[in-house]
Order: sequence, then C-alpha cells, then structure tokens
Amino acid sequence: MRKLFFLFAVMAIALPASALEVGDMAPEFSLQASDGKTYTLSDYKGKQAVVVAWYPKAFTKGCTIECKSLAENGHLIRKYDVAYFMASTDDVEDNAKFAAEQKADFPLLSDPSGEVAAAYDVKMPVLNMAKRVTIYIGKDGKVLKIDRDIKPATSAQDIAATLGQLDVAHKE
Repeated sequence: MRKLFFLFAVMAIALPASALEVGDMAPEFSLQASDGKTYTLSDYKGKQAVVVAWYPKAFTKGCTIECKSLAENGHLIRKYDVAYFMASTDDVEDNAKFAAEQKADFPLLSDPSGEVAAAYDVKMPVLNMAKRVTIYIGKDGKVLKIDRDIKPATSAQDIAATLGQLDVAHKE
C-alpha cells in the first residue's frame, strides 16, 4: 500500500496540473539570450508570430544538429513574419558559447530555473531539462501548434513548412 501511495505521489508531481494546448494563451516569458539581449513574449503580441524550439542540452548531438539546421537554413524561416528562437534550461553563458560554435544567427534563450519550460509543459520530470518540442505562437499570443515530433536535421525546413501550413504571413 505504501508503494502504491508513493507511486501516485510521484506521478502527481511529475504530471503538469494542466497541459498547454493549442488555442491556449502562450505563457509569458522574459528570458536572457545568447546575444546578450532579453526577449519578452508580450513584445511580439499583435506584431508577429513567434516560434520557440525547445531543446534539452547545448553541445549534445541532437541539439547540435538542430541548431546547425536552423543556422544554415534560417533563410527559409525568415521568409515569414516570425521571430524564432531555440530555448533550453542551460545558462546564458553556455548558450552563448553554443550559439557561437554553431554560428547561430538567431537567439538561444536561457531558462536556467526551468520555470518557463514548466509553464510550456516541456520540462522533463525530475530533470531540469527541456524536451525537444517546438511551440508556434500566433500574433494574438495563442498557441497555434505544439510539435513533439522533431527531426533535428530538418528542423529549419520543418518549421518553415509548418509556418506555411499555419498561414503565417510572409514578410513584405
């Protein structure tokens, strides 16, 4: 009986109270980035869509492949009226080094407390790391899509294709 109670207690801690869903207002964030700036979601509301590609850990194989995809093929994403970021629970210094090494021409957001990752329902249970999930947010601040099936090598192409499917405006 004790083991069963313990199992339910652990499950209650590990599961989010309410998962983020398409149509929900995206949780506000204000995070430091690899370029030395701080980015706040509300700054984009009413102006342009936002894509946040969460990744587990800088300098790991899949994350390096994903970051390279976005760095080398970001021109496909920039055709759309969108601000895009990668985000992790790494500290800003690690993300700055990682961005420089991968020649990322877009900001990598740092959420070392994991609070924003938890609000976006991408934080791994127990670990202070994010799952590989890409969140698409409309100009109105609502979640348009939550993509949990990420292919790191084609991440930029997949994001661009999804932006087209979601009818995100092209840049003028």
